[in-house]
Amino acid sequence: MTAILTAARRRIIRHPSRIPPRSHAARRAPTRLSLSGMEALAVRLSGLDPYVGGAIRVVAFYDTMMRRRVDLPALTRASSGLAECVAGLRLHGSGRAIRMGPDGREPSGPPSPPSSSAPLTLDDEEIGTVWLERPGPPNPLDEVLLDRLAIAAAAAVERYGPARTTMADPALVELVISPDTDEAARARALRLLGFAAELPVRVAAVRSPVPLDRVGALVCPGHPVKAAPLADVGVLLAMTLDAARFPADVRAGVGAAESPDRSWRQARTALRFTTPREPVVRYADLGALALLAELPPDTARANPDVAAVARVAASPENLETLDTYCATGSLRRAADLLHRHHSSVARRIEQLGRTLGIDLTDPTGLTRARLALTAWRLLGE
Repeated sequence: MTAILTAARRRIIRHPSRIPPRSHAARRAPTRLSLSGMEALAVRLSGLDPYVGGAIRVVAFYDTMMRRRVDLPALTRASSGLAECVAGLRLHGSGRAIRMGPDGREPSGPPSPPSSSAPLTLDDEEIGTVWLERPGPPNPLDEVLLDRLAIAAAAAVERYGPARTTMADPALVELVISPDTDEAARARALRLLGFAAELPVRVAAVRSPVPLDRVGALVCPGHPVKAAPLADVGVLLAMTLDAARFPADVRAGVGAAESPDRSWRQARTALRFTTPREPVVRYADLGALALLAELPPDTARANPDVAAVARVAASPENLETLDTYCATGSLRRAADLLHRHHSSVARRIEQLGRTLGIDLTDPTGLTRARLALTAWRLLGE
């Protein structure tokens, strides 16, 4: 049966006029594919116009594929058999290409230039491309075949979602996190990335020497995650992530909101609060400190405490001492971390207090120093 169907498909593509007419009884008999009406029409039309008859057979073939709910590899394999040449399909979101030869296997040689191609669209957005690698000029029916392949592939993407890969199309990720995206477009982008639009998606802003796909796999083990570079920062989208699993040399801010656009804004804010001592910051843990990120830069610079910290920061050693003391609130703990005697650290803290005009041993003075140091860091200077 397979051999007979394959031979028939070859005749449709290569020689539409050679489709043999069927008997009246055969035309009226029900078939498993429920396409007797279209096939009969194709037979009648092939006597008048071979192209039209062959085109209807191609349409019927892909309608069958869609009803059988085949996945993308099976759809590409069937298309290559129908076209009798290599067929290919690529989704922009994953970047993975599927290529199948007419023998039903992946071609072993390098890809040939496409003889014809067509965009793969879903909800008026181009999400990929399909193509044929036919030696020589395109077949007259190749355009119809690719058009129907693209329609069937879009239906499969909508049904099964994208491949489970980490790296994603930056344009889709930007649609998800942009505050200017309307909710319908955001929902489509989330669906194309493999997320359900009605479920919360967390966002992390990352600066990392480690490839983003590795970071995503570490912080989201066993859960869907998508990553993409965007301008000067990497983006991670996930339904859940473990902030404790970020690699040591990675800076990351983790948003708290369920809405991706708000979560992204929070993640960027949290990233600004990261330090070598605290490389990963959750926005939810900032509390009222997040208000410092809303200060206009000129206002922060004009503050006497912030200006004093800027003068202290001219000396990396003094800045490290102040930062360690503000983080621990204890002379002895700061001395342990700085690997110095506590009396030496006490003298330096006293000198820094005079420079700042703040009594660093007083709880209120320590709070002022912490706020000023944080505000200075947020200036990025």
